[in-house]
Amino acid sequence: MKYRAEKAGRWVYPIRRGYRMMCCDCGLVHEMDFRVKDGRIEFRVFRDNRATGQARRKFTTRSKR
Repeated sequence: MKYRAEKAGRWVYPIRRGYRMMCCDCGLVHEMDFRVKDGRIEFRVFRDNRATGQARRKFTTRSKR
């Protein structure tokens, strides 16, 4: 799994389904889905325990604010 090094507060362009985000401080990974309903953007989030474990083993340093 590849994760792009992001900085806190940076705007990103997520994909519509299955977008994965890793916390820069603790390495927790969430899978996010987005949709537009009645002209408004909605999203839902699920914690991905397997990806979190893999990311925490691979990444030893985290970016800081």
